[in-house]
Amino acid sequence: MRDSYTSPLSERYPGKDMKFLFSPDKKFRTWRRLWIALAEAEMELGLDITQEQIDELKAHKDDINYEVAKEREAVVRHDVMSHVYAYGMQCPKAKGIIHLGATSCYVGDNTDIIIMKEALGVIKAKIINVLDSLSGFAERNKSLPTLAFTHFQPAQPTTVGKRATLWMQELVHDLEDLDYVSSSLKLLGSKGTTGTQASFMELFDGDHEKCRMLDKKIAEKFGFDACYAVSGQTYSRKIDTRVLNVLSGIAQSAHKFSNDIRLLQHLKEVEEPFEKSQIGSSAMAYKRNPMRSERMASLANYVICDALNPAVTASTQWFERTLDDSANKRISVPEAFLATDSILELYMNVADGLVVYPKVIEAHLMNELPFMATENIMMDAVKAGGDRQVLHERIRVHSHAAGKAVKEEGKPNDLLERIAADPLFGVSLEDLKKIMKPENFIGRAPEQTEEFLESVIRPVLRENEGLLGIHADINV
Repeated sequence: MRDSYTSPLSERYPGKDMKFLFSPDKKFRTWRRLWIALAEAEMELGLDITQEQIDELKAHKDDINYEVAKEREAVVRHDVMSHVYAYGMQCPKAKGIIHLGATSCYVGDNTDIIIMKEALGVIKAKIINVLDSLSGFAERNKSLPTLAFTHFQPAQPTTVGKRATLWMQELVHDLEDLDYVSSSLKLLGSKGTTGTQASFMELFDGDHEKCRMLDKKIAEKFGFDACYAVSGQTYSRKIDTRVLNVLSGIAQSAHKFSNDIRLLQHLKEVEEPFEKSQIGSSAMAYKRNPMRSERMASLANYVICDALNPAVTASTQWFERTLDDSANKRISVPEAFLATDSILELYMNVADGLVVYPKVIEAHLMNELPFMATENIMMDAVKAGGDRQVLHERIRVHSHAAGKAVKEEGKPNDLLERIAADPLFGVSLEDLKKIMKPENFIGRAPEQTEEFLESVIRPVLRENEGLLGIHADINV
């Protein structure tokens, strides 16, 4: 519709798998699966429910009569009971046992947990594919020296590949958090109005064991280890906080990566992909703006802020249940997943197509390397009999003079020439230039990169080999 607001998180940015998970079809089909599971478990535990009724429910689990539910909701103002009514219209034999003993949160909260767990699986797969692309990038560039920065000021050189390991390390932390939270998720089960299972105690004639078994059977039917041991009417809203904190961590990692790429693109050392017909600016035709990295940063800001929503919601719940969580929750949780999915779509695309410009990298490095070589030069002069403190002062004077010439006069860095001309050092310009090999100043960066790939990344990729092969779907 062109005359009504639509969210960019449903039309513009995320992948289709994530959009389906938070679609009405996924939600209401899951409701029906939960009603079937409840009826099956109740039948297995001895209630007067027939296989014919179960079969009737299963026959209509996916052909949801939305118009009937919509018309009914306009009358009763209750979404769950409207869908119970609509399901019953399709299943006249099972009508009386749909939702038996349950409260609305049985379908609402269990569905939320099921969808969040599946959505975390989609997120995990995309992190794995980002790591795969970055690991290839790091392997190819593990020995390519580049200027490192502290405070965005030139510092001791590193390698392009080693820098990529820092991006990967943060995603590994996120993956560990995701796996932990996902593996700890449990279903709410069927706890009733205030979490006491009183209605089920009535149905099962006071049999505590059958009430316990009801939760166990429901969890098993959906592939969960268990249901939460206690709850009010809802599962604790702290669960949403834990999940969105994982997404916030991923957003933080992606934002850091996007910042680095934007800075590197400004330096013309590394660029994000840029298609042949892509337009960088409506006014300046020559521009190649890092728009994908910028979009990553923009969406990351949103996710980081959005993670505050479940924290506020969890902290303000009253006793066993209030409804001031509902409207916020149905917006903040899906949008956090949709935005994080969008970020990772972009991350996959950018990481897979990074363009490196070695000549520019070398030029920048060689312009700064004389400053970084001064400690080695000074040590060699000390070994030849020089006074360390005197030599340090001479290095300081020459470095400041060379820096001033570069900054104020736009001249090339002539620090080596100044040192060679100073008899205190007793070294020729030719000898100094022999020292100026970038690989002499990168420490263990290539070895650290290879060791990190071998000990950390490759085991993760092998363990998750079945998740590889996803390709980003960038719409704009």
